[in-house]
Amino acid sequence: MTDETTASTDSMPDWEKRFRAPRVGLPEWAEDAPERSLFVSNATGTFELYAWDRASGAQRQVTDRPNGTTDGTLTPDGQWIWWFSDTDGDEFGIWMRQPFGGGKDEPAAPGLAPSYPGGLALGRDGTAVIGRSTDEEGSTVHVVRPGQDPVEIYRHRESAGVGALSHDGSLIAVEHTEHGDAMHSAIRVVRPDGSTVAELDDTKGGTEELGLSVMGFAPVDGDARLLVGHQRRGRWEPMIWNPLTGEETALPIDLPGDAGADWYPDGSALLVEHEYQARGELWRYVPEGGELTRVETPTGTVSGATARPDGTVEFLWSSAAQPPEVRSTSGAVVLDPPGMKAPGSVPVTDTWVEGPGGRVHALIQKPAGDGPFPTVFDIHGGPTWHDSDAFASAPAAWVDHGFAVVRVNYRGSTGYGREWTDALKHRVGLIELEDIAAVRDWAVESGLADPRKLVLSGGSWGGYLTLLGLGTQPDAWALGLAAVPVADYVTAYHDEMEALKAMDRTLLGGTPEEVPERFEASSPLTYVDAVRAPVYISAGVNDPRCPIRQVENYVDRLKDRDHPHEVYRYDAGHGSLVVEERIKQLRLELDFARRYLDAEGV
Repeated sequence: MTDETTASTDSMPDWEKRFRAPRVGLPEWAEDAPERSLFVSNATGTFELYAWDRASGAQRQVTDRPNGTTDGTLTPDGQWIWWFSDTDGDEFGIWMRQPFGGGKDEPAAPGLAPSYPGGLALGRDGTAVIGRSTDEEGSTVHVVRPGQDPVEIYRHRESAGVGALSHDGSLIAVEHTEHGDAMHSAIRVVRPDGSTVAELDDTKGGTEELGLSVMGFAPVDGDARLLVGHQRRGRWEPMIWNPLTGEETALPIDLPGDAGADWYPDGSALLVEHEYQARGELWRYVPEGGELTRVETPTGTVSGATARPDGTVEFLWSSAAQPPEVRSTSGAVVLDPPGMKAPGSVPVTDTWVEGPGGRVHALIQKPAGDGPFPTVFDIHGGPTWHDSDAFASAPAAWVDHGFAVVRVNYRGSTGYGREWTDALKHRVGLIELEDIAAVRDWAVESGLADPRKLVLSGGSWGGYLTLLGLGTQPDAWALGLAAVPVADYVTAYHDEMEALKAMDRTLLGGTPEEVPERFEASSPLTYVDAVRAPVYISAGVNDPRCPIRQVENYVDRLKDRDHPHEVYRYDAGHGSLVVEERIKQLRLELDFARRYLDAEGV
């Protein structure tokens, strides 16, 4: 690092350093060539894919696109890198491939037209199983063999995708929602010719619909066992299903919260990822005998983990106070990118607030000193997701500028049991805002938050809740910051990608034509004339999830009222993979807050 670079780094505020510091994701490794790995990094200032030869230590950048690339995988033999090529973040495109050692990109599946991706599984004989979706065709699955034209083996109007391919390539697991409930998938196992082997469907025969998820076939030739996630005991947990015999093996992993799992490379044990009350941890479970052993990780969040052939486990870990690292149970830091290191932040504290649907969990970060503070309610997207004790640059930036930050795991969030997640139906948006309001009242009454300087903020579903909250709770908020939001629910439904239409039909119980009153009640546009707080909106012009036309409809209504607002449009999709663009967007939000809140330190 030169003296000039050092000087510029020294003068850079911490909040910008957190964005610019090089980061790496959890490396994926080729199943039959474990020394060959693929990972994501922002080392160039844009998130791209990188190849890593562990034997030599050599690393090289694989993709180089203006708007970045994060969706990629390795063939089992490690010879090829597959990556998804869309246009400026619109998520509509084709799979490309490139030799691991470098070379020319080429279409990985010639003959398949562009689509939204619907899962991918690569076989040892060069066969690829590719899931796709388009507005015209719905969901399709294709088998592509080397030198042959793609063969369609599955098609349905409802959402579906490729779950897994067995080790010997004889079985394909497809997750589907043919029953019409996009929140609860069933699993069908088929042969490569599309013929059905078996069906596992927990949405039938009971009073409640339960979801299933594919976690992977056993990594052993001739072993048909499929690791499946289920909700039969009110939370996500794994079981083993043999589609050839129909045998189901329950796994008595008695842990609170949700648990997912993956196989150890020899198929003898499972690596269990356990999430509970916004923290994550790892366990090793041996089905033969039922031994459950803790894999030691620090308190915080494990954002991904993989068991290596030598028995070690690599995992991506962080906490709200400490930036992410790829660590190993060997004690080593697996990938330590050179250059500037991200400064830490303040830890989170937990609070539980009684809400109309039960106790609501919220995570709090605050600056030094005594409150009340100007406070940002940073609302997560999804909606079936959750905030956790994990490092996040944007909340840390608000804390640096004197704000407290509150993150609420409202009804609809994952990690608190199936009933909490599934509560989000029909009164969509309004349910979440009831929980956010309960936490807001607590924040004011406890002395944490200044009631005159409450900011409602979020991206994607969080941006939707921001706009809806500004209209339905107009006296509660001083400012709104909405990134890539749903703003006009009816127009959003008609313009969005097909998989999200299916989700909206599930959440609201039908289409806008079938249940117009529900769409109207849940649409921010319905309440736009009641909004009192200044509104800042940022949106990607190529966004297929929260399309730009419905944002413009909302903005036009603000203009008609001459309501204080600002809109920032950028050339990308549902968010940006470019570091400087992310910094620019947060800087604009901070400036908007400074001007309208007159908050000290902003």
